[in-house]
Amino acid sequence: MDADTALPSLAAKPTTNDPSPPRRPFSLAARAALATGFVLAAFLGVVGLTLSRTSAETALKDLQDHLQNFVVAYLAGTEVGRSGKVLLPDTPPDPRFSQPGSGLYALALSENGAKLESPSAIGRDFAFLKKLEPGQSQFVGPIETRMGRLYYYAYGVALDTSEKKSVKLTFMVAQAEDQLEGQNAVFRRSLIFWLASLGVMLILLQLLLLRWSLTPLRKVASDMSRVERGDTERLDSQYPLELTGLTERINAFIDSEREQRTRYRNTLADLAHSLKTPLAVIRSRLESVDGASPLRGDVLDQVRRMDELVAYQLARAATTGRQTFATAIPIAGHAEDLVQSLEKVYAAKNVLCEFDIDEGAAFYGERGDLLELMGNLLENAFKWAGHRVLLVVKAEPMAGRQRPGLWMSVEDDGPGINDDKIEKVLQRGVRGDERVQGHGIGLSIVQDIIKAYRGELTVDRSPEFGGARFSVRLPPG
Repeated sequence: MDADTALPSLAAKPTTNDPSPPRRPFSLAARAALATGFVLAAFLGVVGLTLSRTSAETALKDLQDHLQNFVVAYLAGTEVGRSGKVLLPDTPPDPRFSQPGSGLYALALSENGAKLESPSAIGRDFAFLKKLEPGQSQFVGPIETRMGRLYYYAYGVALDTSEKKSVKLTFMVAQAEDQLEGQNAVFRRSLIFWLASLGVMLILLQLLLLRWSLTPLRKVASDMSRVERGDTERLDSQYPLELTGLTERINAFIDSEREQRTRYRNTLADLAHSLKTPLAVIRSRLESVDGASPLRGDVLDQVRRMDELVAYQLARAATTGRQTFATAIPIAGHAEDLVQSLEKVYAAKNVLCEFDIDEGAAFYGERGDLLELMGNLLENAFKWAGHRVLLVVKAEPMAGRQRPGLWMSVEDDGPGINDDKIEKVLQRGVRGDERVQGHGIGLSIVQDIIKAYRGELTVDRSPEFGGARFSVRLPPG
């Protein structure tokens, strides 16, 4: 096989002891959603706590007023006989006073210790009740009693008899705490349900607003992906005012990069022309001189070597390499053009070149790099082939990448390269057979291009033809 090159060995990829990739930062939408969720949860929590506490205080005040009204109702219906006997009203202000264990109790305590109880309070222990002076009132609770936790309202009063005597009484109405807690629990459950429903609706609304607000950013990212894939050359959509400055600067950067690359390549082309012309004149003059002077031979060899070095170094410097904003270059058409040219050059060998190229397979980079890469590999195969050459190009898409990878191989039915000679062949300036014409720089250029595009080159034996197979794999972008 043509050892048309001296490919410097590709550097080994650095390894790391940490197999886990760095944690990806939260997206803007996730950050906004989390921040809004925390703020909304805190706000609704404070609102719920405030409403629950306010409702409990209101319920407690309503209970005090309710118990006070019962006391007033009992006082209005209470009678005192001539002998000072106190009679509670036959009809209580609430039916629960007539139901034992109802949780609502009424009691009148006289100054001599006599007690008058509602039917619901019969048999209950009210030792906690203290006598009050006329005009005094007291609302207490909750307190622990043998009947459970109670709230009660007590009022001291002096009732006059028909004999113009005064009887001091302390009226009390008590209610079990569970009735108040039941009301509060119902309110809390209703409050939690409605606040949770409101929170869910607000979060959904916030997510919709975030999605709508971030649509221009997603549009910029989508357009950038199209530029990276080579589907378009610039960001050409209409964006909101806040993003216009950013997109204009991105477009300016893309234009500047392309202009600088074009100017660089033109400068290299001018330099190549400027150097090769004087070298060609010197070489032609030396070759036209008669005689076999050793000095003439030495100078001619050095001129040829300079010509080869200039060609190699300029081709190497002109390699653009991997680009962020690269146009997709279809491979099939360029492959056909190259093969047609090589078939004319090697017409005497009658070489048949077959293609196995994926539909839509493309090279993301400079057209000159593709032609240099594929042209050197094909020329090398034509040079060493018996009669058959195979070009295989496969696209290798990868999830999460904008541009697919590329796998390209060139096989021939020539003598191939022994395993122990592959490393030597891939050294710049070395040819596999000195009898075959070549300067030994073709594969060096190939390797430089592959390295510039972060790819890898593999040389082995063709499983189908038995000759050499050069395989190139370029990573997805």
